[in-house]
Formats: sequence, C-alpha cells, structure tokens
Amino acid sequence: MSAEPVVDPALVDFDAVLRWMDERDLGSGVPQNARMLGGGTQNILIYFERAGRPFVLRRPPAHPRHNSNKIMRREARVLGAIAGSEVPHPRLIAACPEEDVIGVSFYLMEPIDGFNPTTGLPELHASDPAVRRAMGFEMVEGIAKLGRVDHLAVGLDDYGKPEGFLERQVERWQSQLESYNDFAGYPGPDIPGVDKIARWLDDNRPSAWKPGILHGDYHLANVMFSNTGPELAAIVDWELSTIGDPLLDLGQLVATWADDDGDAAATVGVTPWQGFPKASELVERYRSQSDRDLSAVDWYSVLACYRLGIILEGTHARACAGKAPPEIGDLLHATTVQLFERALKWAV
Repeated sequence: MSAEPVVDPALVDFDAVLRWMDERDLGSGVPQNARMLGGGTQNILIYFERAGRPFVLRRPPAHPRHNSNKIMRREARVLGAIAGSEVPHPRLIAACPEEDVIGVSFYLMEPIDGFNPTTGLPELHASDPAVRRAMGFEMVEGIAKLGRVDHLAVGLDDYGKPEGFLERQVERWQSQLESYNDFAGYPGPDIPGVDKIARWLDDNRPSAWKPGILHGDYHLANVMFSNTGPELAAIVDWELSTIGDPLLDLGQLVATWADDDGDAAATVGVTPWQGFPKASELVERYRSQSDRDLSAVDWYSVLACYRLGIILEGTHARACAGKAPPEIGDLLHATTVQLFERALKWAV
C-alpha cells in the first residue's frame, strides 16, 4: 500500500511534480514517506521516495521573497557545475527553473547521509576530541577544495561579477546599514567601531587576488558531517554563492569560530567544543591546501565580521519597527556587537 505525502499541499503540488518527473524518467508511482526536513531558516526542504529512490525537493519559502526564484535557479546551477568535483555537496538530480509547475522554481537533489553539528553531535563525535579536531580540519579543507575549482572551466564565467569585487564590499554593506534607518523606531546602529572598521577595510584592502567560487555563508550551521566519522559530508545552503574572492569564505569561518583563547564562537558553536582546532590552525591547514596568498587573512576576517554583523543588524532594525520578534532582534544585535568587537581586535 502506498503512503500519502505528509506535507502541506500548499507547499508542493505532488501531482504536478510527478508529471514533471515522468517527463524526465525520474521513477514512477506515487511519492512515499514524504516529510519536511529541518535545516535553513528560509528555503524549504521536502524528502520523499519514488520507486524506492530517495529525493529531496528544495523550494523557496511559503511566502517567497522578490528574488527567491532567482536564488533557486542559481543554487541549482552551481550544484550542477561542481558535480564531479572533490567538493562535498548535495548531488543535483534535476532542476525546474520555470515557475509554472508548482508556482515557484525548485530542484531535486539526493539526500545527504549526515548531520549538522550545531543541532547536536552523535555519540561518536561527542565522545572523542580527536574526532572533533578532525572535523575542524575537514571543514576548512572543504572550502580549500571549492577554491581550487576553475569556475571558467565548469561554466560559471557569468555567475558573478569578480571585477571590483573587493572594492565594492564596504560601500555595499555600508549602504545596507544606512537603509535600516527607513525602519520606524530604529535608533540607528549602536555598533562599536562601525566607521573605524569601514575605513580600515578601505585602507588595507588587498591589491591582488584570484577569483573563484565563493560559497558566501560558510560556517558550522551550513555543513553536514558523516554519521560514521569526521568526514565532511556536504556543504549546503548555496544561496549566497557567487564568483568573488574565495578567501572571504575562510574569513567567515574564522570570524564565526571560537577564539584561540577558547572563548565561545561569536555566532555558531558546537557542544562540546573541546578538541576543535584553533582558528589559527584552520588558517595554516588552508595554507597547506591552497596556493592563494594568505598574508591579508585578517582583512578577510574583519570584512566577514563587518558583512555578517550588518546582515544580522537588519533583523534588529525590523524588530524595532515591529516586523520581527523583539527578543530575536535583541539577540542578533548582541551578536553584531560581538562580531564588531572581534573585528576591532584584528583591525590594527
């Protein structure tokens, strides 16, 4: 007997999806064991099986943003481009860039056999500091592998605008921060060193760099590890990916990692933390895996703090205007302050 999908029909019209799959010879019969998957705060993941084969459907949120369909198309494109590479990633099965099948763009990918460490560690990983240490090195090696992919060779020549990428960063995020003043009730950015850091970034910007694929949001919440060891199973959530300077991924990893003195990570963490490498060790491991110039690695970490802090401040501004829960706005503002305090230590 076949199982009925346990998914809100408003999120996915399975009849339409199955017709679309039929046209592509992707199994036969009705979907079974359908369920929502956790992970991510915006886009939706739906697991189901068809003819014994598992699928994960990824689509925009129930109330899509203005660029949600574009994001789906871009994610599917980058996953297709890195297929066959050494980068751990979800394997793309098929993409539907059109919006007329279920009302939004979507794609199908293979499920990942693994776990996200920020939601809890399995016994193997929780009980062994050596496994956690290897997890940290696996994570940095993941972006080193991504940085080695030739974006031109895999057809991503027009996936981003690398010309002037670093030069645009401060102005771009400065403008976004200024836009928050449009929210009624927002008192303005009470952020330590926000102008000083902007000047420092402009004054110390690297003069030369090599373009490549940038994940754009690389931290512990956006990866999955193997259930049976420290191996990185997949890098997920590619919605901010572009062609830019891959060292910004390293900068964000360092910016969100625990300090070398053992203080808790600024934005994401894992319990227990003991055993994970120091941020400085991650940099050295990346250096051993890449020919990129790491002499300005602190600059990328400061930029990552600046960029991520301003993004999080947006929720605080919306909370001040009654458009987000106040407790979430306060929490993310506190995280923004932490990030800028961390950036001030490096911006010297």
